Amino acid sequence: MTIPVDPFSSPAALRSALAEINYLADEALATVVYLAAKMQRPLFLEGEPGSGKTELAKALATLAGSALLRLQCYEGIDASQAIYEWDYARQLLYLRLASDRDGAALEEAELFDERFLLRRPLLSALSVPAGSPRPVLLIDEIDRADDEFEAFLLEALAEYRVSLPEFGTVVSENIPIVVLTSNRTRDVHDALKRRSLYHWLEQPSLEAEVAIVRVRAPEVSEALARRVAEAVATLRTLALYKPPGVAETIDWAGALFDLGANELTASLVDQTLGLVVKYREDIARVRAMGLEQLITPVGRESDSR
Repeated sequence: MTIPVDPFSSPAALRSALAEINYLADEALATVVYLAAKMQRPLFLEGEPGSGKTELAKALATLAGSALLRLQCYEGIDASQAIYEWDYARQLLYLRLASDRDGAALEEAELFDERFLLRRPLLSALSVPAGSPRPVLLIDEIDRADDEFEAFLLEALAEYRVSLPEFGTVVSENIPIVVLTSNRTRDVHDALKRRSLYHWLEQPSLEAEVAIVRVRAPEVSEALARRVAEAVATLRTLALYKPPGVAETIDWAGALFDLGANELTASLVDQTLGLVVKYREDIARVRAMGLEQLITPVGRESDSR
């Protein structure tokens, strides 16, 4: 396959282009991403941690030929972290230098010149000029922000504009591709979801996860990739505090390859369990079940064919 000249020309072209850069999307995901880009609407992705939400945004930035602008949400984040701040240290230095030079009073506009402006991800995304590669804005883990920040985002993304008291209103000339992600630690308000195109990212099927491992870690044999994917699938049935995602599957398979393993054994599971299970209580639960249970009969049968 080759990447289409315009990877956003159709769902099929987008899916093919994503595969070329090692992101395997199913038809439904490729379709909703295509529609979000075409309709200039935010894409709202929910799913378990490690299901590929952030990686999708990175892949879209690669296809668009632009840098990924990432706004990481957290409790207490406000508009200034999303839009802009002033470089007060540089303003103060400029004020001192100007005073030493001629002693004249400075106009306020001189201190609030654009050269002292620190653009945050949202303003950076809305400021990309027409004709440049389309920006990709990742608003990561929106469920960690509070209601006020959600309301601000809803207003900003409704018309892709923000108001700066010192400059006036900035309106996007090059509508960004916006990806919002949520791990569903809390419910996000319906208004933001209504504005967006919604997609739930499921953990992949066994065959799909084996394919993902083979694409992202091509040095890993198909047999070992299958062993690891089957073991991870078993772990996901244990009601762990944090079930492993695809990222952990890839890391585990790669680590086993680095150890020279071509077989998943109980001993190797014991030595490397921390790569895939990240909480003490979860590790204890897996050990209580018995590490041998992760070496499934299905995995053994796959080699006998």
